[in-house]
Amino acid sequence: MKDKLTILAVDDEKINLNILIELLGNDYEVSVALNGEKALKLIEKKDIDLILLDIMMPGMDGYEVCQILKSKSKTKDIPILFITAKTDDESIVKGFEVGGIDYISKPFRPIELQARVKTHLKLGQTLKSLDYMATRDYMTGIYNRRSFFDLGKELFESDKNLFAVMIDIDKFKNVNDTYGHPFGDVVIKSVTNTISKLVDEKAIFGRLGGEEFCILYEADSLDCAGVKVKVEEIRKAIEDLEEKYEETIVKFTISNGISKKHDNNDTLDELLKRSDEALYEAKDTGRNRVCFRD
Repeated sequence: MKDKLTILAVDDEKINLNILIELLGNDYEVSVALNGEKALKLIEKKDIDLILLDIMMPGMDGYEVCQILKSKSKTKDIPILFITAKTDDESIVKGFEVGGIDYISKPFRPIELQARVKTHLKLGQTLKSLDYMATRDYMTGIYNRRSFFDLGKELFESDKNLFAVMIDIDKFKNVNDTYGHPFGDVVIKSVTNTISKLVDEKAIFGRLGGEEFCILYEADSLDCAGVKVKVEEIRKAIEDLEEKYEETIVKFTISNGISKKHDNNDTLDELLKRSDEALYEAKDTGRNRVCFRD
């Protein structure tokens, strides 16, 4: 967890940014940007908890920046407070219409500024916690089935070099039957924790049900062989794991099926179906292996 929550202040006047840093810098990490374009680039690199956004800026104004942020799944839930000298009804209403949740008038009144920022950060953290619980698998912390498909559809529709990796724990029923379901849960957590450490940050890793998982892997710089090497690394890491049940050391493995997004007339369902077919091929040919289905 971060020591301090991060606020991004966006304003084309350096004096305003300096005032915001002075008023908020003791309690929060304050990053700054002098225009909308720089703000959007910075948000791609940093985890931002709240944005203070000027409306009137040269080039891209605050309304446009807000609309862009609200259109993307990664940034749509960041609370945006407009900071502006424009306090007419039309400007305020437009700010709410494009996705802002509040506005702070210039010149800043320190107590008001600090109170509004504190309130919206607290509310934002509460909503983030609720969203986490709604989108994550309760046992493993990775994406649940619904969220996996919601995020997967968005990623699939972008112009990306995309691979699907279907994963299944081999002979998992035997684990449950032999050692009991609580130990089966230990195995599932051990597998997902290990995979989570090995997948790219941009990958979407979800639990589809039981002992079946899937990774949607964006790999612009890798071909099929390169992705297979990555998945083989995951397979080997799981093969090397062991968990202790009473005095018994228990080993387990996974089977993996990979498929690649086709350029034309492909769908997410068809991509996952091919990776599922590759998974069954891995199962049928001995388990604990990686198979590819084009």
